[in-house]
Amino acid sequence: MKTIGDGMNIGEAAEKAGVTPKMVRHYESLGLLPKVHRTESGYRVYGESEVHTLRFIKRSRDLGFSVPVIGELVKLWQDRRRSSASVKKVASAHLAELDRKIMEMESMRKTLGHLIHCCHGDDRPDFPILGDLESFVAPATTKAKVKPQTLRASAKGTA
Repeated sequence: MKTIGDGMNIGEAAEKAGVTPKMVRHYESLGLLPKVHRTESGYRVYGESEVHTLRFIKRSRDLGFSVPVIGELVKLWQDRRRSSASVKKVASAHLAELDRKIMEMESMRKTLGHLIHCCHGDDRPDFPILGDLESFVAPATTKAKVKPQTLRASAKGTA
């Protein structure tokens, strides 16, 4: 790849950071990566510090941090006067969210496993999964849209 003076072009920087050039442009457009110097012909010129930041962003994405949180982490990382408590707070909140998602997925897995176990797997048309999907009623705490005929049917059952 062609280097530009003391810098690198977007392809070389992306390769060194383990991301695609498209992602480099995306991170720059989101403000995660500061605007870089451009040549007179408009080509971006990246240095080792940008590559280092791109690696930081990539690792953050690999750990599942959202783009807004990565923005916060980048600011904390660049602030040498930051407190470890503020970094720990961000990471702890993310860990709690991951734990919540894992619990949801374990519940989905258990339910689906039970439904599969209850299925005979033969030529009969009965299949517990389809019945479960058909009969599901959203919890009252959600703002799920309910079809008018569903409301009428449930009103008949309570009359």
